[in-house]
Amino acid sequence: DIPWNPSRMEQRNGRIDRKLQKSPEVRCHYFVVNQRAEDRVLDVLVKKSDVIHEELGSLAPVVARRVDKLLSAGIHHEQLSDLFNTLDRIDDEARNSAEGKVVEEDLEEVRERKAKLAAQVERLEQMLKESRDWIGLDDRHFRDALSASLEILGAESLHPLDDADAARDPSTARWVFPRLHERMGADHTWAHTIDALRTPIKKGQKRWEWRKDAPVRPVVFRDPENLDGEVVHLHLEHRVVQRLLGRFMAQGFLHDELTRACVVRTDDPVPRVVALGRLSLYGEGATRLHDEILAVAAEWHDPANRRRGKLRPLGEGAKKEVLKLLDDALSQPRLREVPDGIRTRLQAHAVQDVGELHPHLERRAEVLSRQAERALKTRGEQEARDMKRILEDQRARIERQHKKAVEDYRQLTLDFPGAEERQFAANQKHWAARLRALEDEIRNEPARIQSGYEVQVPRVEPVGLVYLWPVSG
Repeated sequence: DIPWNPSRMEQRNGRIDRKLQKSPEVRCHYFVVNQRAEDRVLDVLVKKSDVIHEELGSLAPVVARRVDKLLSAGIHHEQLSDLFNTLDRIDDEARNSAEGKVVEEDLEEVRERKAKLAAQVERLEQMLKESRDWIGLDDRHFRDALSASLEILGAESLHPLDDADAARDPSTARWVFPRLHERMGADHTWAHTIDALRTPIKKGQKRWEWRKDAPVRPVVFRDPENLDGEVVHLHLEHRVVQRLLGRFMAQGFLHDELTRACVVRTDDPVPRVVALGRLSLYGEGATRLHDEILAVAAEWHDPANRRRGKLRPLGEGAKKEVLKLLDDALSQPRLREVPDGIRTRLQAHAVQDVGELHPHLERRAEVLSRQAERALKTRGEQEARDMKRILEDQRARIERQHKKAVEDYRQLTLDFPGAEERQFAANQKHWAARLRALEDEIRNEPARIQSGYEVQVPRVEPVGLVYLWPVSG
């Protein structure tokens, strides 16, 4: 069942090789028998279809009509030679026709728009990369943060649905999210949050019935590139993620609550302490513009024994060495085993240590705040320029379309249908209104974007305390 029209043949291929197709490559096979004259004609038409596809559909309507007309009387074997010659020339004849020239002009405009669109896509991809680099988003750290929040809640951490997939590529593996609402003594409001991981509820379906029939779906941390609905893509703005990460975005320390303090062992003989703080920059309307974790490290001395004065922070070079020791300690299970006696001893001085190191966190935050403000200003200026260019391009396209429509209207005033004339008038009115709105947007929108990156209030707060205690004691 093969159509003789090459554009219809290409359309059938497109229905198979459609967007979101799971298979990376789809092959369409047409079996040709050389002994049949009809199949030899088919072979020529398939080649014509390839040309049409390569040229983005150029002259497809013209070629299609000419092929339909040429084959309307069927294929006669005695006329095969003339038929092949005609099919070979059909592209050139179509291009040279008046209709073909009109199509070619329209397609040239399409090609220009496609080139501009490709440039915009490339620019957006670059902006996405810059944003990822700016916030330092890493899939592994993202999963670890969510798992840490789940463990604080007393639930099990995220685990892969298939260990082999996770070992091969954790970023594309499917992960099982625990049923927080079904735990003993769980907060009942988690049931509404977990609903975001189910398939959408059907119209008229009861919520309890829906929860029974719609299980919690696995989660992924990269775009699955399909819409089958079998998984949920977790990202920073997802409802579940926002609630879990909110635990780390609240106040740093409350009274003597030390769930954010920990102790690890180190092979280095000198005990040290690291105070962690969060620098937050807020813009207009309390919009959070920037978050950054900062650290201050110091050698630790027991206040009841050898400490003279307050803790003094180490320099940046020495601090990097301490953070390297911390990374090594966290990666080795033996260094994470700390006797209760050491924990109790350090816990008694944790509040005092935070108080002594907090002023140094604030001074460090002042330096980083100035750097972040400069970077935010530069980013705001760049986005303002990009937005102005987008709006100006949109204005130019509307003006060109408006001019072309007016010229076409003047040439087609004879016997112009009433409905089309009313539509043309409506288009004119809409374009005029849009052009007026664009003028205001070009004048005001870049400034609004820049003001959105202006820092109104900086804030620094302690969020964690880490002791590095020597294995030697």
